[in-house]
Amino acid sequence: MKIALAQLNPTVGDFAGNSARILDFAKRAAQRGADLTVFSELCLCGYLPMDLIERPQFIERNERELRCLAKQLPMPCIVGYAARATGLTGKSAANAAALLANGNIQFVQHKMLLPTYDVFDESRYFQPATAQNVFSFGGQNLGITVCEDIWNDKTFWVKPLYERDPVAELIAKNATLLINISGSPYTIDKRALRLDMLRALAKAHGRPVVYVNQVGGNDSLVFDGGSVVVLPDGRIPAQASSFQEDLVLFDTETNTGDIQDQPATEPDLVLQALICGTRDYVCKSGFNAVVVGLSGGIDSSVVAAIAVAALGRKNVLGVSMPGPYSSEGSRADARQLAENLGIEFLTIPITRVFESYRTALDGAFRGKPENVTEENLQARVRGNYLMALSNKFGSMVLSTGNKSEMAVGYCTLYGDMAGGLAMLSDVPKTMVYELANLINRERELIPRASIEKPPSAELRPNQTDQDSLPPYEILDRILKAYIEDVKSPQEIATQYGFDIDLVRSIASKVDRNEYKRRQAPPGLKITSRAFGLGRPFPIVQKFNP
Repeated sequence: MKIALAQLNPTVGDFAGNSARILDFAKRAAQRGADLTVFSELCLCGYLPMDLIERPQFIERNERELRCLAKQLPMPCIVGYAARATGLTGKSAANAAALLANGNIQFVQHKMLLPTYDVFDESRYFQPATAQNVFSFGGQNLGITVCEDIWNDKTFWVKPLYERDPVAELIAKNATLLINISGSPYTIDKRALRLDMLRALAKAHGRPVVYVNQVGGNDSLVFDGGSVVVLPDGRIPAQASSFQEDLVLFDTETNTGDIQDQPATEPDLVLQALICGTRDYVCKSGFNAVVVGLSGGIDSSVVAAIAVAALGRKNVLGVSMPGPYSSEGSRADARQLAENLGIEFLTIPITRVFESYRTALDGAFRGKPENVTEENLQARVRGNYLMALSNKFGSMVLSTGNKSEMAVGYCTLYGDMAGGLAMLSDVPKTMVYELANLINRERELIPRASIEKPPSAELRPNQTDQDSLPPYEILDRILKAYIEDVKSPQEIATQYGFDIDLVRSIASKVDRNEYKRRQAPPGLKITSRAFGLGRPFPIVQKFNP
Protein backbone atom coordinates (compact mmCIF):
# COMPACT_ATOMS: atom_id res chain seq x y z
CA MET A 1 0.00 0.00 0.00
CA LYS A 2 1.22 3.50 -0.87
CA ILE A 3 0.46 6.06 1.82
CA ALA A 4 0.65 9.81 1.19
CA LEU A 5 1.61 12.02 4.11
CA ALA A 6 -0.24 15.28 3.45
CA GLN A 7 1.32 18.10 5.46
CA LEU A 8 -1.09 21.05 5.39
CA ASN A 9 -1.15 24.59 6.75
CA PRO A 10 -4.78 25.09 7.83
CA THR A 11 -6.35 28.27 9.17
CA VAL A 12 -8.62 28.06 12.19
CA GLY A 13 -12.26 28.36 11.17
CA ASP A 14 -11.57 28.53 7.42
CA PHE A 15 -13.63 25.49 6.53
CA ALA A 16 -13.92 26.35 2.85
CA GLY A 17 -10.21 27.04 2.47
CA ASN A 18 -9.12 24.03 4.52
CA SER A 19 -11.49 21.69 2.63
CA ALA A 20 -10.18 22.99 -0.68
CA ARG A 21 -6.59 22.31 0.40
CA ILE A 22 -7.49 18.79 1.58
CA LEU A 23 -9.21 18.05 -1.71
CA ASP A 24 -6.30 19.45 -3.71
CA PHE A 25 -3.74 17.37 -1.83
CA ALA A 26 -5.88 14.24 -2.16
CA LYS A 27 -6.06 14.74 -5.93
CA ARG A 28 -2.29 15.16 -6.11
CA ALA A 29 -1.79 12.03 -4.02
CA ALA A 30 -4.15 10.06 -6.28
CA GLN A 31 -2.23 11.21 -9.35
CA ARG A 32 0.95 9.88 -7.76
CA GLY A 33 -0.63 6.48 -7.18
CA ALA A 34 -1.32 6.67 -3.45
CA ASP A 35 -3.85 4.26 -1.93
CA LEU A 36 -4.43 6.30 1.25
CA THR A 37 -3.74 9.93 2.17
CA VAL A 38 -3.25 10.93 5.79
CA PHE A 39 -3.86 14.50 6.98
CA SER A 40 -3.08 16.16 10.33
CA GLU A 41 -5.00 16.69 13.55
CA LEU A 42 -8.11 18.90 13.29
CA CYS A 43 -7.00 19.95 9.81
CA LEU A 44 -10.59 20.47 8.71
CA CYS A 45 -11.26 23.23 11.26
CA GLY A 46 -7.69 24.27 12.07
CA TYR A 47 -5.72 23.84 15.28
CA LEU A 48 -5.94 25.26 18.01
CA PRO A 49 -9.64 26.24 17.82
CA MET A 50 -9.86 26.89 21.59
CA ASP A 51 -13.28 28.22 22.70
CA LEU A 52 -14.69 27.99 19.18
CA ILE A 53 -15.23 24.35 20.17
CA GLU A 54 -17.88 25.50 22.64
CA ARG A 55 -20.03 26.97 19.87
CA PRO A 56 -22.55 24.38 18.63
CA GLN A 57 -22.44 25.86 15.13
CA PHE A 58 -18.70 25.17 14.97
CA ILE A 59 -19.17 21.45 15.65
CA GLU A 60 -22.10 21.30 13.23
CA ARG A 61 -19.93 22.89 10.54
CA ASN A 62 -17.21 20.30 11.15
CA GLU A 63 -19.68 17.46 10.72
CA ARG A 64 -21.29 18.98 7.64
CA GLU A 65 -17.99 19.77 5.92
CA LEU A 66 -16.68 16.28 6.65
CA ARG A 67 -19.70 14.63 4.99
CA CYS A 68 -19.41 16.96 2.02
CA LEU A 69 -15.67 16.27 1.73
CA ALA A 70 -16.23 12.52 1.81
CA LYS A 71 -18.39 12.77 -1.31
CA GLN A 72 -15.74 14.75 -3.22
CA LEU A 73 -12.49 12.98 -2.34
CA PRO A 74 -11.00 10.95 -5.19
CA MET A 75 -9.42 8.42 -2.84
CA PRO A 76 -9.50 7.18 0.77
CA CYS A 77 -8.24 9.74 3.29
CA ILE A 78 -7.78 10.09 7.03
CA VAL A 79 -8.88 13.57 8.12
CA GLY A 80 -8.76 15.24 11.54
CA TYR A 81 -11.88 17.13 12.66
CA ALA A 82 -13.93 18.16 15.70
CA ALA A 83 -16.67 15.56 16.07
CA ARG A 84 -19.90 15.71 18.01
CA ALA A 85 -19.35 13.93 21.32
CA THR A 86 -21.38 10.96 22.43
CA GLY A 87 -21.92 10.05 26.05
CA LEU A 88 -22.64 11.92 29.26
CA THR A 89 -19.36 13.63 30.13
CA GLY A 90 -20.73 17.12 29.64
CA LYS A 91 -18.39 17.76 26.71
CA SER A 92 -19.92 18.62 23.36
CA ALA A 93 -17.01 17.59 21.14
CA ALA A 94 -14.35 14.99 20.50
CA ASN A 95 -11.00 15.41 18.79
CA ALA A 96 -11.36 12.84 16.03
CA ALA A 97 -9.79 11.16 13.03
CA ALA A 98 -12.12 9.95 10.27
CA LEU A 99 -11.31 7.55 7.46
CA LEU A 100 -13.27 8.69 4.42
CA ALA A 101 -13.73 6.35 1.45
CA ASN A 102 -16.26 5.65 -1.31
CA GLY A 103 -18.18 8.82 -0.52
CA ASN A 104 -18.78 7.93 3.14
CA ILE A 105 -17.30 8.10 6.63
CA GLN A 106 -16.00 4.55 7.05
CA PHE A 107 -14.38 4.78 10.47
CA VAL A 108 -13.92 7.29 13.30
CA GLN A 109 -11.41 7.19 16.14
CA HIS A 110 -11.59 9.76 18.95
CA LYS A 111 -8.51 11.02 20.81
CA MET A 112 -8.03 9.32 24.15
CA LEU A 113 -5.28 11.31 25.92
CA LEU A 114 -6.14 14.98 26.31
CA PRO A 115 -3.16 17.17 27.33
CA THR A 116 -3.58 19.99 29.82
CA TYR A 117 0.02 21.23 30.07
CA ASP A 118 1.78 24.16 28.39
CA VAL A 119 -0.53 25.70 25.73
CA PHE A 120 -2.90 22.73 25.72
CA ASP A 121 -6.21 22.60 27.54
CA GLU A 122 -7.98 19.84 25.67
CA SER A 123 -9.86 18.31 28.59
CA ARG A 124 -11.68 21.66 28.78
CA TYR A 125 -13.19 21.02 25.36
CA PHE A 126 -13.13 17.36 24.39
CA GLN A 127 -14.59 14.09 25.54
CA PRO A 128 -11.86 11.41 25.62
CA ALA A 129 -12.18 8.16 23.74
CA THR A 130 -13.13 5.17 25.87
CA ALA A 131 -11.51 2.63 23.53
CA GLN A 132 -9.02 2.28 20.70
CA ASN A 133 -10.09 0.22 17.69
CA VAL A 134 -8.30 -1.02 14.60
CA PHE A 135 -9.63 -0.70 11.07
CA SER A 136 -8.78 -3.12 8.26
CA PHE A 137 -7.73 -1.37 5.09
CA GLY A 138 -5.45 -2.22 2.17
CA GLY A 139 -4.29 -5.46 3.73
CA GLN A 140 -3.30 -3.72 6.97
CA ASN A 141 -4.91 -3.37 10.37
CA LEU A 142 -4.66 0.38 10.91
CA GLY A 143 -4.11 1.64 14.43
CA ILE A 144 -5.13 5.29 14.13
CA THR A 145 -4.23 7.67 16.95
CA VAL A 146 -4.41 11.43 17.45
CA CYS A 147 -1.30 13.36 18.59
CA GLU A 148 -0.94 12.90 22.38
CA ASP A 149 -2.09 9.28 22.13
CA ILE A 150 1.44 8.22 21.14
CA TRP A 151 3.18 10.28 23.84
CA ASN A 152 2.70 7.83 26.72
CA ASP A 153 4.96 4.89 25.91
CA LYS A 154 5.92 3.49 29.30
CA THR A 155 9.20 2.13 27.91
CA PHE A 156 10.31 5.63 26.83
CA TRP A 157 9.12 8.02 29.53
CA VAL A 158 10.41 7.89 33.08
CA LYS A 159 7.11 9.26 34.39
CA PRO A 160 4.19 8.64 31.99
CA LEU A 161 1.46 11.26 32.31
CA TYR A 162 -1.49 8.93 31.81
CA GLU A 163 -2.62 5.54 33.06
CA ARG A 164 -3.66 4.23 29.65
CA ASP A 165 -1.47 3.62 26.62
CA PRO A 166 -3.57 3.84 23.42
CA VAL A 167 -0.80 2.37 21.26
CA ALA A 168 -0.42 -0.69 23.49
CA GLU A 169 -4.18 -1.19 23.32
CA LEU A 170 -4.07 -1.08 19.51
CA ILE A 171 -1.21 -3.56 19.39
CA ALA A 172 -3.25 -5.88 21.61
CA LYS A 173 -5.97 -5.69 18.93
CA ASN A 174 -3.45 -6.73 16.25
CA ALA A 175 -2.72 -3.35 14.66
CA THR A 176 -0.08 -3.89 11.96
CA LEU A 177 0.49 -0.23 11.04
CA LEU A 178 0.44 2.71 13.46
CA ILE A 179 -0.82 6.03 12.10
CA ASN A 180 -0.72 9.22 14.13
CA ILE A 181 -2.26 12.51 13.02
CA SER A 182 -0.76 15.38 14.96
CA GLY A 183 -0.77 19.08 15.74
CA SER A 184 2.58 19.30 17.52
CA PRO A 185 4.01 22.85 17.76
CA TYR A 186 7.69 23.53 17.35
CA THR A 187 9.88 24.34 20.33
CA ILE A 188 13.65 24.23 20.65
CA ASP A 189 14.98 20.64 20.86
CA LYS A 190 11.49 19.15 20.55
CA ARG A 191 12.09 17.68 17.10
CA ALA A 192 14.95 15.52 18.35
CA LEU A 193 12.86 14.36 21.31
CA ARG A 194 9.91 13.64 19.03
CA LEU A 195 12.00 11.54 16.66
CA ASP A 196 13.58 9.61 19.54
CA MET A 197 10.11 8.89 20.89
CA LEU A 198 8.81 7.70 17.50
CA ARG A 199 11.82 5.43 17.04
CA ALA A 200 11.34 3.95 20.52
CA LEU A 201 7.65 3.39 19.77
CA ALA A 202 8.30 1.65 16.44
CA LYS A 203 11.01 -0.53 17.96
CA ALA A 204 9.05 -1.45 21.09
CA HIS A 205 6.02 -2.62 19.13
CA GLY A 206 7.72 -3.83 15.97
CA ARG A 207 5.42 -1.75 13.77
CA PRO A 208 6.03 1.10 11.31
CA VAL A 209 4.81 4.46 12.58
CA VAL A 210 3.32 6.95 10.12
CA TYR A 211 3.35 10.39 11.75
CA VAL A 212 1.67 13.35 10.00
CA ASN A 213 2.09 16.75 11.62
CA GLN A 214 0.50 20.13 10.93
CA VAL A 215 2.65 22.91 9.50
CA GLY A 216 2.38 26.70 9.65
CA GLY A 217 1.56 29.36 12.20
CA ASN A 218 -1.67 29.93 14.08
CA ASP A 219 -1.58 32.77 16.63
CA SER A 220 1.50 32.26 18.82
CA LEU A 221 2.10 28.66 17.83
CA VAL A 222 4.29 27.58 14.93
CA PHE A 223 3.96 24.01 13.66
CA ASP A 224 7.07 22.62 12.03
CA GLY A 225 5.64 19.73 10.03
CA GLY A 226 8.48 17.28 9.54
CA SER A 227 5.95 14.48 9.00
CA VAL A 228 7.80 11.19 9.03
CA VAL A 229 7.65 7.41 8.74
CA VAL A 230 9.77 5.42 11.20
CA LEU A 231 10.44 1.70 10.77
CA PRO A 232 10.96 -0.77 13.64
CA ASP A 233 14.70 -0.81 12.96
CA GLY A 234 14.85 2.98 13.36
CA ARG A 235 15.23 3.82 9.68
CA ILE A 236 13.35 6.76 8.16
CA PRO A 237 12.07 5.90 4.67
CA ALA A 238 9.93 9.03 4.25
CA GLN A 239 10.05 12.56 5.66
CA ALA A 240 8.33 15.80 4.67
CA SER A 241 9.83 19.29 4.63
CA SER A 242 9.96 21.58 7.63
CA PHE A 243 7.87 24.75 7.94
CA GLN A 244 6.17 24.39 4.57
CA GLU A 245 3.37 22.35 3.06
CA ASP A 246 4.43 19.08 1.50
CA LEU A 247 3.23 15.74 0.17
CA VAL A 248 5.46 12.68 0.48
CA LEU A 249 4.73 9.01 -0.25
CA PHE A 250 5.61 5.83 1.64
CA ASP A 251 5.30 2.30 0.24
CA THR A 252 4.55 -0.30 2.93
CA GLU A 253 5.70 -3.18 0.71
CA THR A 254 9.15 -1.84 -0.18
CA ASN A 255 9.62 0.38 2.91
CA THR A 256 10.73 3.21 0.65
CA GLY A 257 9.50 6.75 0.15
CA ASP A 258 10.30 10.42 -0.36
CA ILE A 259 12.80 12.15 1.92
CA GLN A 260 13.13 15.94 1.99
CA ASP A 261 16.14 17.86 3.28
CA GLN A 262 15.87 19.24 6.81
CA PRO A 263 17.39 22.36 8.45
CA ALA A 264 20.92 21.53 9.61
CA THR A 265 20.99 23.07 13.10
CA GLU A 266 18.66 24.21 15.87
CA PRO A 267 19.30 27.92 15.11
CA ASP A 268 18.30 27.17 11.49
CA LEU A 269 15.06 25.69 12.78
CA VAL A 270 14.44 28.71 15.02
CA LEU A 271 14.98 31.08 12.11
CA GLN A 272 12.62 29.09 9.87
CA ALA A 273 10.04 28.97 12.66
CA LEU A 274 10.11 32.76 13.05
CA ILE A 275 9.86 33.33 9.30
CA CYS A 276 6.95 30.90 8.99
CA GLY A 277 5.19 32.20 12.10
CA THR A 278 5.53 35.83 11.04
CA ARG A 279 4.26 35.19 7.52
CA ASP A 280 1.22 33.25 8.72
CA TYR A 281 0.36 35.57 11.60
CA VAL A 282 0.48 38.66 9.41
CA CYS A 283 -1.24 37.17 6.37
CA LYS A 284 -3.86 35.11 8.20
CA SER A 285 -4.74 38.26 10.16
CA GLY A 286 -5.56 39.98 6.87
CA PHE A 287 -2.46 42.17 6.53
CA ASN A 288 -0.10 42.36 3.59
CA ALA A 289 2.64 44.61 4.92
CA VAL A 290 4.44 45.51 8.16
CA VAL A 291 6.14 48.49 9.80
CA VAL A 292 9.31 48.12 11.88
CA GLY A 293 10.96 50.82 13.96
CA LEU A 294 14.70 50.69 13.15
CA SER A 295 16.94 51.85 15.99
CA GLY A 296 20.20 50.63 14.48
CA GLY A 297 20.31 47.95 17.18
CA ILE A 298 20.42 44.21 16.79
CA ASP A 299 16.81 43.41 17.78
CA SER A 300 15.11 45.67 15.25
CA SER A 301 17.63 44.56 12.62
CA VAL A 302 16.78 40.88 13.12
CA VAL A 303 13.04 41.64 13.11
CA ALA A 304 13.33 43.55 9.83
CA ALA A 305 15.44 40.85 8.19
CA ILE A 306 13.00 38.11 9.20
CA ALA A 307 10.06 40.24 8.02
CA VAL A 308 11.68 40.57 4.59
CA ALA A 309 12.25 36.81 4.41
CA ALA A 310 8.62 36.21 5.43
CA LEU A 311 6.80 38.86 3.40
CA GLY A 312 9.17 40.24 0.77
CA ARG A 313 11.05 43.53 0.83
CA LYS A 314 8.24 45.47 -0.86
CA ASN A 315 5.99 44.74 2.11
CA VAL A 316 8.32 45.99 4.85
CA LEU A 317 8.68 49.64 5.88
CA GLY A 318 11.59 50.60 8.12
CA VAL A 319 11.26 53.77 10.21
CA SER A 320 14.13 55.53 11.94
CA MET A 321 12.95 57.81 14.75
CA PRO A 322 16.05 59.53 16.11
CA GLY A 323 15.76 61.34 19.40
CA PRO A 324 18.00 63.63 21.44
CA TYR A 325 20.26 60.76 22.54
CA SER A 326 20.38 58.75 19.31
CA SER A 327 23.96 58.35 18.12
CA GLU A 328 25.05 59.08 14.57
CA GLY A 329 26.29 55.50 14.39
CA SER A 330 22.87 54.10 15.19
CA ARG A 331 21.21 56.32 12.59
CA ALA A 332 23.72 55.21 9.99
CA ASP A 333 23.30 51.54 10.93
CA ALA A 334 19.51 51.77 10.55
CA ARG A 335 19.88 53.37 7.13
CA GLN A 336 22.47 50.82 6.03
CA LEU A 337 20.25 47.95 7.14
CA ALA A 338 17.35 49.28 5.07
CA GLU A 339 19.62 49.60 2.04
CA ASN A 340 20.98 46.07 2.51
CA LEU A 341 17.46 44.64 2.80
CA GLY A 342 16.11 46.77 -0.04
CA ILE A 343 13.16 48.07 2.00
CA GLU A 344 11.49 51.48 2.03
CA PHE A 345 13.02 53.71 4.71
CA LEU A 346 11.61 56.74 6.50
CA THR A 347 13.26 59.06 9.01
CA ILE A 348 10.87 60.84 11.41
CA PRO A 349 12.68 62.58 14.30
CA ILE A 350 11.01 62.61 17.71
CA THR A 351 12.95 65.39 19.47
CA ARG A 352 10.52 68.23 18.82
CA VAL A 353 7.48 66.19 19.88
CA PHE A 354 9.37 64.90 22.93
CA GLU A 355 10.20 68.47 23.98
CA SER A 356 6.55 69.47 23.57
CA TYR A 357 5.58 66.62 25.94
CA ARG A 358 8.12 67.88 28.48
CA THR A 359 6.78 71.42 28.18
CA ALA A 360 3.19 70.26 28.59
CA LEU A 361 4.09 68.25 31.70
CA ASP A 362 6.47 70.78 33.18
CA GLY A 363 3.92 72.21 35.61
CA ALA A 364 2.80 68.80 36.84
CA PHE A 365 6.41 67.59 37.20
CA ARG A 366 7.77 70.78 38.84
CA GLY A 367 10.27 69.99 41.55
CA LYS A 368 10.73 66.39 40.47
CA PRO A 369 14.07 65.23 39.06
CA GLU A 370 14.23 63.59 35.67
CA ASN A 371 14.10 59.81 35.77
CA VAL A 372 12.78 56.88 33.72
CA THR A 373 9.62 58.89 33.03
CA GLU A 374 11.38 61.05 30.47
CA GLU A 375 12.99 57.95 28.92
CA ASN A 376 9.60 56.29 28.54
CA LEU A 377 8.14 59.41 26.94
CA GLN A 378 10.59 58.98 24.06
CA ALA A 379 9.58 55.34 23.58
CA ARG A 380 5.89 56.31 23.62
CA VAL A 381 6.34 59.02 21.01
CA ARG A 382 7.93 56.39 18.78
CA GLY A 383 5.10 53.98 19.49
CA ASN A 384 2.59 56.66 18.47
CA TYR A 385 4.45 57.27 15.21
CA LEU A 386 4.47 53.60 14.30
CA MET A 387 0.79 53.09 15.13
CA ALA A 388 -0.11 56.19 13.09
CA LEU A 389 1.70 54.71 10.08
CA SER A 390 -0.07 51.42 10.72
CA ASN A 391 -3.47 53.10 10.78
CA LYS A 392 -2.81 55.21 7.72
CA PHE A 393 -1.39 52.49 5.47
CA GLY A 394 -3.04 49.37 6.86
CA SER A 395 0.26 47.74 7.86
CA MET A 396 0.92 45.72 11.00
CA VAL A 397 3.53 47.03 13.43
CA LEU A 398 6.12 44.45 14.48
CA SER A 399 7.45 45.24 17.94
CA THR A 400 11.10 44.40 18.49
CA GLY A 401 11.54 43.43 22.17
CA ASN A 402 13.21 40.11 22.98
CA LYS A 403 12.42 37.59 25.74
CA SER A 404 15.19 38.80 28.04
CA GLU A 405 13.81 42.35 28.01
CA MET A 406 10.18 41.23 28.30
CA ALA A 407 11.07 38.99 31.23
CA VAL A 408 12.53 41.74 33.42
CA GLY A 409 10.32 44.60 32.22
CA TYR A 410 13.07 46.34 30.23
CA CYS A 411 10.41 47.63 27.86
CA THR A 412 7.85 50.44 27.76
CA LEU A 413 4.11 49.95 27.76
CA TYR A 414 2.52 51.82 24.82
CA GLY A 415 6.02 52.54 23.54
CA ASP A 416 8.37 49.89 22.15
CA MET A 417 5.74 47.30 23.19
CA ALA A 418 3.19 48.78 20.78
CA GLY A 419 2.37 46.58 17.82
CA GLY A 420 0.46 43.65 16.40
CA LEU A 421 3.12 40.94 16.78
CA ALA A 422 6.06 40.64 19.17
CA MET A 423 8.17 38.43 16.93
CA LEU A 424 11.12 38.00 19.32
CA SER A 425 9.23 37.87 22.61
CA ASP A 426 10.26 34.23 23.15
CA VAL A 427 13.80 34.67 21.81
CA PRO A 428 16.47 35.35 24.47
CA LYS A 429 18.93 38.14 23.71
CA THR A 430 21.85 35.75 23.32
CA MET A 431 19.88 33.84 20.69
CA VAL A 432 19.12 37.11 18.88
CA TYR A 433 22.87 37.40 18.29
CA GLU A 434 22.94 33.82 16.96
CA LEU A 435 20.12 34.64 14.55
CA ALA A 436 21.87 37.82 13.39
CA ASN A 437 25.00 35.87 12.51
CA LEU A 438 22.90 33.22 10.79
CA ILE A 439 21.11 35.88 8.73
CA ASN A 440 24.54 37.20 7.71
CA ARG A 441 25.83 33.75 6.78
CA GLU A 442 25.83 34.33 3.02
CA ARG A 443 26.27 38.10 2.96
CA GLU A 444 26.15 40.99 5.38
CA LEU A 445 22.54 42.13 5.68
CA ILE A 446 22.71 43.28 9.29
CA PRO A 447 25.55 45.82 9.69
CA ARG A 448 28.43 44.42 11.69
CA ALA A 449 28.31 47.47 13.98
CA SER A 450 24.75 46.59 15.03
CA ILE A 451 26.00 43.21 16.22
CA GLU A 452 29.24 44.31 17.86
CA LYS A 453 28.28 47.51 19.71
CA PRO A 454 27.05 47.34 23.33
CA PRO A 455 23.23 47.12 23.35
CA SER A 456 21.51 50.35 24.37
CA ALA A 457 18.04 51.87 24.37
CA GLU A 458 19.69 55.28 23.82
CA LEU A 459 17.17 57.08 26.01
CA ARG A 460 19.78 58.99 28.05
CA PRO A 461 23.42 59.95 27.47
CA ASN A 462 25.90 57.06 27.22
CA GLN A 463 23.28 54.52 28.25
CA THR A 464 23.85 50.76 27.90
CA ASP A 465 21.62 47.84 28.85
CA GLN A 466 24.22 46.68 31.40
CA ASP A 467 23.68 49.87 33.42
CA SER A 468 20.65 48.13 34.95
CA LEU A 469 20.99 44.50 33.86
CA PRO A 470 23.72 41.86 34.24
CA PRO A 471 25.47 40.75 31.04
CA TYR A 472 23.01 38.91 28.82
CA GLU A 473 25.06 35.70 28.99
CA ILE A 474 24.34 35.60 32.72
CA LEU A 475 20.84 37.03 32.56
CA ASP A 476 19.65 34.49 30.00
CA ARG A 477 20.95 31.55 32.02
CA ILE A 478 19.07 32.81 35.07
CA LEU A 479 15.90 33.46 33.07
CA LYS A 480 15.90 30.03 31.41
CA ALA A 481 16.38 28.30 34.75
CA TYR A 482 13.66 30.37 36.44
CA ILE A 483 11.07 30.51 33.65
CA GLU A 484 11.55 27.35 31.60
CA ASP A 485 13.10 24.96 34.13
CA VAL A 486 10.98 26.32 37.03
CA LYS A 487 13.91 26.39 39.45
CA SER A 488 14.00 28.49 42.62
CA PRO A 489 16.49 31.35 43.02
CA GLN A 490 18.45 29.30 45.54
CA GLU A 491 18.67 26.33 43.18
CA ILE A 492 19.86 28.61 40.37
CA ALA A 493 22.47 30.30 42.51
CA THR A 494 23.78 26.94 43.72
CA GLN A 495 23.81 25.35 40.27
CA TYR A 496 25.60 28.18 38.45
CA GLY A 497 27.55 29.80 41.26
CA PHE A 498 25.72 33.11 40.84
CA ASP A 499 25.26 35.59 43.67
CA ILE A 500 21.97 34.77 45.37
CA ASP A 501 20.96 38.44 45.67
CA LEU A 502 21.41 38.88 41.91
CA VAL A 503 19.26 35.84 41.15
CA ARG A 504 16.57 36.97 43.58
CA SER A 505 16.50 40.44 42.03
CA ILE A 506 16.05 38.97 38.54
CA ALA A 507 13.31 36.60 39.72
CA SER A 508 11.57 39.52 41.41
CA LYS A 509 11.70 41.54 38.18
CA VAL A 510 10.16 38.64 36.28
CA ASP A 511 7.29 38.34 38.74
CA ARG A 512 6.65 42.09 39.04
CA ASN A 513 6.39 42.63 35.30
CA GLU A 514 3.64 40.16 34.54
CA TYR A 515 1.27 43.13 34.19
CA LYS A 516 3.36 44.47 31.32
CA ARG A 517 3.53 41.16 29.49
CA ARG A 518 -0.23 40.72 29.81
CA GLN A 519 -0.60 43.91 27.70
CA ALA A 520 2.02 42.97 25.12
CA PRO A 521 1.21 41.87 21.55
CA PRO A 522 1.09 38.13 20.89
CA GLY A 523 4.50 36.58 20.33
CA LEU A 524 5.81 33.51 18.50
CA LYS A 525 6.51 30.57 20.81
CA ILE A 526 9.83 28.81 20.23
CA THR A 527 10.90 27.72 23.73
CA SER A 528 9.41 25.15 26.09
CA ARG A 529 7.77 27.89 28.15
CA ALA A 530 6.81 31.18 26.53
CA PHE A 531 5.03 34.09 28.17
CA GLY A 532 1.28 34.07 27.59
CA LEU A 533 -0.98 31.09 26.98
CA GLY A 534 1.51 28.46 28.18
CA ARG A 535 2.58 30.34 31.33
CA PRO A 536 -0.53 31.67 33.08
CA PHE A 537 0.70 33.57 36.14
CA PRO A 538 -1.34 35.98 38.27
CA ILE A 539 -0.58 39.67 37.93
CA VAL A 540 -1.29 40.43 41.58
CA GLN A 541 0.44 37.95 43.88
CA LYS A 542 2.74 37.98 46.91
CA PHE A 543 4.45 34.60 46.74
CA ASN A 544 8.20 34.96 47.23
CA PRO A 545 10.23 31.89 46.22
